[in-house]
Amino acid sequence: MVLGVSVQDSTSNKKFCEKEKLNFKLLADTDKKVSEEYGSLMNLGVAKLSARHTFLINPDGVIVKEFMDVNPSKHSEEVLAALTELQRAKN
Repeated sequence: MVLGVSVQDSTSNKKFCEKEKLNFKLLADTDKKVSEEYGSLMNLGVAKLSARHTFLINPDGVIVKEFMDVNPSKHSEEVLAALTELQRAKN
């Protein structure tokens, strides 16, 4: 399952997903608690935003891989490669 988290409200997230043609859910973290817990809360001037970080979490709820410097143009390939590597290591 793929989930995204944004500090924007659900209306803003829906518009963003439609605009960017995202095919996963983007959750509204308006109180910024989730973003802060994952070390993904960043300052942009006076605004606080969720940074583009990715975490692969195994079925036991353990973070097994972190991507902190995300380049959107090649990130999908990186995540898919990491998932493949993790699946190979599991077998």
